Amino acid sequence: MSMRSVQKQVDEWVNQYTEGYSKPLEILARLVEETGEVAREINHQFGPKKKKSTEKSSNLGDEIGDVIFTLACLANSLGIDIDKYFARVMKKYSQRDKNRFKKKP
Repeated sequence: MSMRSVQKQVDEWVNQYTEGYSKPLEILARLVEETGEVAREINHQFGPKKKKSTEKSSNLGDEIGDVIFTLACLANSLGIDIDKYFARVMKKYSQRDKNRFKKKP
């Protein structure tokens, strides 16, 4: 699935409500919150901080999905085509870092 498809699905979902997209800074705050939930789950699974018995169970994949949804909201609210800019970033990394790491045989 392309990010364009993700952005379209998010846009259709958001636009069924009268409120529409939040302001960019509000979406950014939500993105930071969702990213924190990813960090917390990774820390629980792979780090020294284990969940308390009273904490609800969460799924890392669900938390990453929340980040993608929120990022699509931010991009949509600003008219940014994620596919276009992701392709540019991959080109940048492919050129800039092509000899930075040891390649697999």
